[in-house]
Amino acid sequence: MGLADALFPHFDDAWILHADDDLLVVDKPDGVASQAADPELPDDLVTRLKAHLGAPYLGVHQRLDRDTSGVMVLARRREANAGLAAEFESRSVEKRYVACVTGWPKGRSNATLRDVVVEGDAGRMRVIGARGKGQLAVTQVKVVARRAERTMLELVLETGRMHQARVQLANAGAPIAGDVLYGGAPALRLMLHARSIALRHPMGGARVTFEASVPTELDAWLERGDLGEAVFDDAKLLKRALARAARRRYGLGRSAGARETSAFPLVNEEGDGLPRIAVDLYGEHLVAQLYGDDGPWGDRSRRERVLDALHALGTQGIYLKVRPKQANVVVDTRREDLAPATPVRGVAAPTELPILEEGAPYRVRLGDGLSTGIFLDQRANRRKVRALAGGLAVANLFSYTCAFSVAAALGGARKTVSVDVAVTALEWGRENLRRAGVLERGEHTFVARDVFDWMKRTIAKGERFDLVILDPPSYSTTKRTRFSAANDYAALAADALALLRPGGRLLACSNHRGIRQDRFRKMLFDAARLAKVDAAQIKDMPPPSDFPVAVGAESHLKSALVTLRG
Repeated sequence: MGLADALFPHFDDAWILHADDDLLVVDKPDGVASQAADPELPDDLVTRLKAHLGAPYLGVHQRLDRDTSGVMVLARRREANAGLAAEFESRSVEKRYVACVTGWPKGRSNATLRDVVVEGDAGRMRVIGARGKGQLAVTQVKVVARRAERTMLELVLETGRMHQARVQLANAGAPIAGDVLYGGAPALRLMLHARSIALRHPMGGARVTFEASVPTELDAWLERGDLGEAVFDDAKLLKRALARAARRRYGLGRSAGARETSAFPLVNEEGDGLPRIAVDLYGEHLVAQLYGDDGPWGDRSRRERVLDALHALGTQGIYLKVRPKQANVVVDTRREDLAPATPVRGVAAPTELPILEEGAPYRVRLGDGLSTGIFLDQRANRRKVRALAGGLAVANLFSYTCAFSVAAALGGARKTVSVDVAVTALEWGRENLRRAGVLERGEHTFVARDVFDWMKRTIAKGERFDLVILDPPSYSTTKRTRFSAANDYAALAADALALLRPGGRLLACSNHRGIRQDRFRKMLFDAARLAKVDAAQIKDMPPPSDFPVAVGAESHLKSALVTLRG
């Protein structure tokens, strides 16, 4: 069995509840979409089932959200599909769910939620009252159990609206735990499970009921609430959290062809229910990043247990990076106590490990300090640069190992200028362009200089670019400058905007966790005013889809594309 089969299996026979010639009933795990969101990286239930079973046909008539688990019924033959469709359209199908919430009134054991819902912003639904133009949503609610302020509810959905249970319970003041969209309490996952479904068999006519057991996470949350860092002390829940995180990355783990990607995040901290740890996959090796040497990581035995659990996933080796609270003041990022040069589990990777990102080749060094040579959260932005760069002159500021320059060159940029104070990073970047086969195409320049100084000199000379990429560190100090993104980003972005020709674009990024997206937008408006340029559009770039965030949190990466009026 290869790593892809072990870490990103198409499906598990244990998830199949029933199979006959006409029907397939599954207990869909959370983290698996009902329908493909990205046709080039299909990760939906049907794609996975067809790969697992070799099934030529599967008919779908119900949809569960990606992070909702539970019973789904699919038709296995076209002859059965018509009968199944008629059954769902007749509304005679009974769907029972279990949800864990906070805020449900103590004296209220039963209720009927009857609301009119409409589509809102950012993929949300919203309730507009009990009347009005929209879709009527009706849910019967019954209390199953209570523990302190936590309640487990049984829900019978009489209608099938998008996010029905989630938006109605949130509107009733009892959002589902783990619900990022509707403000639920912190939890390992979205605490919503489709427990059973009852319907007439489409070919035989007899009424049948299929049921999926309530997942361990829901019972654990009801009893103990959000485990937080204590999840690392529960071997079963830790294993399930890691498996859930891998399911969310199935499309990347199984990518091939022009979109083949062999390096991507496997775990993103609280967004995957695992506080203060990020785990990245590079080929067949993992890099585990522990945030802070206190909290969960002050206990050495806990750290070892987590590394053992990661090693059990089947990769060849694990590298460790410990990021202290004030990582910006660390002078030597190659300290053995922070970033051991050799793996802490398994065998070593090659010193320079080749990876692919959407077909583009790069080299990384897993044992070379706290960084590896590429920032994986910028994958979508590099794709955007590749799409925009044809025929353009591109300036890549704070270029590090020039990954954005590689993307621009692969997209047909006629000229790139990569600017960074670190000579060794630029040498690495030059080698990245050479290995990608683009160094001899177009004009590619590498400038080892303080970015602030280079911008001022370049602006004074009158040299201009069509696309500027600005991705500074949150903090930096050189012999001539000190920079803090929180205080100085607007002034820095103003200089970057002054480098653009009319109609040019600035891709502005920041990973400063203290800067929210709305504040970041304001910084860019301020930058345009300082630079005295006319910004025709400032467009927020979507956050990385494989870096999920926790309830109430915002993506660490903020990005926007600023387009000047031509």
